[in-house]
Amino acid sequence: MGKGSKRKLQNKTDESIDSESETQGQGVTTLLDPPKSKKARKVVPDSDLCLVGPPIAADEARQRWPLRYQSKNKVRKQAVSETSNDEDNEVLQARNHYTEAMVDGCLYKLGDNAYVKAEDGSPDYIARIVEFFETVDREPYFKAQWFYRAADTVINKENAHLIDKRRVFLSDIQDDNPLNCIVSKVEIAEVAPDIDLAAKEGKIPESGLYCNMKYSLQHLTFKNIFTEISKKDSSASSGVSSDCESNECGSNNASSEAQKPQKYLLDLYSGCGAMSTGLCMGASLAGVKLVTRWAVDINSFACKSLQWNHPETKVRNEAAEDFLSLLKEWEKLCKKFSLLDPKKPSEDVSSEVVEEEDDDGQGCEEEEKEKEGQDDSGSEDSEEFEVERFLDICYGDPNQIGKRGLYLKVRWKGYDNSYDTWEPIEGLRGVFILYVEGPHVKAYVLMENVVDILKFAKGFLGRYAVGRLVSMNYQARMGMMAAGNYGVPQFRMRVFLWGSHPSEKLPPYPLPTHEVLSRGLVPNEFEEIHVAYDKKDSCKLKGALTLGDAISDLPQVNNDESQDQRNYGTKALTEFQKFIRLQRKDVIYLSVDSRHASSSGMLYDHQPLQLNADDLERVCQIPKKKGANFRDLPGVVVGANNRVEWDSTMDRVLLKSGKPLVPDYAMKFVKGRSTKPFGRLWTDEIVNTVVTRAEPHNQALIHPSQDRVLTIRENARLQGFPDCYKLFGTIKERYIQVGNAVAVPVATALGYAFGLACQDLCNDEPLMTLPFKYPNCLARSSKVEGDGSD
Repeated sequence: MGKGSKRKLQNKTDESIDSESETQGQGVTTLLDPPKSKKARKVVPDSDLCLVGPPIAADEARQRWPLRYQSKNKVRKQAVSETSNDEDNEVLQARNHYTEAMVDGCLYKLGDNAYVKAEDGSPDYIARIVEFFETVDREPYFKAQWFYRAADTVINKENAHLIDKRRVFLSDIQDDNPLNCIVSKVEIAEVAPDIDLAAKEGKIPESGLYCNMKYSLQHLTFKNIFTEISKKDSSASSGVSSDCESNECGSNNASSEAQKPQKYLLDLYSGCGAMSTGLCMGASLAGVKLVTRWAVDINSFACKSLQWNHPETKVRNEAAEDFLSLLKEWEKLCKKFSLLDPKKPSEDVSSEVVEEEDDDGQGCEEEEKEKEGQDDSGSEDSEEFEVERFLDICYGDPNQIGKRGLYLKVRWKGYDNSYDTWEPIEGLRGVFILYVEGPHVKAYVLMENVVDILKFAKGFLGRYAVGRLVSMNYQARMGMMAAGNYGVPQFRMRVFLWGSHPSEKLPPYPLPTHEVLSRGLVPNEFEEIHVAYDKKDSCKLKGALTLGDAISDLPQVNNDESQDQRNYGTKALTEFQKFIRLQRKDVIYLSVDSRHASSSGMLYDHQPLQLNADDLERVCQIPKKKGANFRDLPGVVVGANNRVEWDSTMDRVLLKSGKPLVPDYAMKFVKGRSTKPFGRLWTDEIVNTVVTRAEPHNQALIHPSQDRVLTIRENARLQGFPDCYKLFGTIKERYIQVGNAVAVPVATALGYAFGLACQDLCNDEPLMTLPFKYPNCLARSSKVEGDGSD
């Protein structure tokens, strides 16, 4: 079944239908010639293909299916509903509607599920019957709402093995089909997505099919089939309003922060924390205090940036792969001690363990001594050490002894913290039980990646990620968002994937606030996930920001600038600059760290990568005009097909070092067609994407009016980082952190959507509008004093 395609169903027989016949019988009306009046008539069918019973009353039918009764013609071209996917929708006009039909001696009712004939060689389709009607040409039809198998969804057949083959998904695609396309009735159990395995098996019928999720083409969404989401505890959301006006969203103070419901965030591959920071700020605007409790990244300098901006964050400077191994080993341990399913007996744990627990652990000590051939005769060499508390847990080799595994960091009773040690779990004597807060973590998942994840191998990686979430009964929704649509002067298209526990509401994607023309191609198979207004919708978007809007106020610096912290010495020139300059104490959910309180109001990271002498000489010769690049240097001409060539009328120009002014790699880049090498940006432009490397060899990175590349801070502004967000590490490391980051305004918008969803303050639609714009929403109050200059 092709995704979103209307089925071209074949008739089960080639027998013609005699539309002139009319017979009467016990409670059955044939579709061969329906009654001329709406009164019940008892007719006897002369075929196994017929509509049953009296037609639905005319008034009721017109009220329920108004588009079926608008024309005397056979077809009316008009949109049926939002669920239909044909661009040129055709609405079959009806004479009558019915509640039952007979096919091959089997009685079908509205709401029944059935197998429907597919193309030769393909498995039969599965549909829910939502409408029986007779066309104006007296042909029997039914409307089908289709069930999709995993292979029919975005998960695709390559990843269908991740999903139980008995599981189907109720789609929002509906279309009309001849009645004789129905093959047979099928029972499909509707089960709760979080039901345990034993209960689920008891509900599955003999057909072997069950359904616990809906599937929508809009943003390729998997969501609960049960629309009612249990309301959160009223105390958690008291005083929180979903009608957050733009002038009020940022009016947060310490007391209001303390009253907000609190959620915790685990940030894998956290980098410098742009995603976490934006999510926390956006959630705060929605009335939720989101705390980044754990940040995991192998780059300690990047994590230090996040910890500085969120002092509550516990940073783990380790590879994310090790942290994921920790989660897997932790799960094994919890299963061993039956912490995930208290009703299930522990694995490999004898009954003596329970007795040992009742015996304060004495039995365990005796058992250990017996195993080691010891007795309890009062040996003076045996010494007991008691654990006072567990401090941390990790997977790896924290003692650097060449033995990787699961370790606990312990503090020994009677000793100070200088004696804290990492101990392998299997080496700890005695019996201990690990407790998990709550029976299950009701989590949300948010993933981000470049658009190429949908282009590589026909989107295999993106499909696999969705499949894994759905296989765990997590709801899922994909979206593709351009950073420039949310208030920064760069395009930067990225793919996002929301996942949510079945008991939670799936967050929507926030619609754009700024108008930026799309660049690059959206993969055809994933065009449904582009987050944008429909062309027919009227919307008031703010104009796109330009490079000048973002950086024109920053003080001039040279190629060899060494000062990492300075006063601005200038005034904000644009609205963006006024808000992006806000001091840390004035920005929502960026609590002040006393270690850096004296630094408030300072400008950080306004340093460029220092170019070598040769590159600096090249940059100095690039004209200060829009569109300038290496093609403007002497010795280069542009030939046919926009390809650069050497100027045959002159010798090759050399630098002071004796190297060529125009390097060979610039001439050969993209087969000589690229204008990016040593490209100078301009103030009225929108940058395509902030990158991790600051060398101008194959990117347009040169400042509009200064002979240098953009500084770390200028790049950070293009990513939407507030100026008070300080970065750590070498200059190259900080460029990498900023280039790898999720644009802060995008993360803020997603955080706001999450905040509404986790409080059940939004509907089930895949898209929502934002009540604020970035960076105005950064301010704690609706009024910003002064212009942030210092």
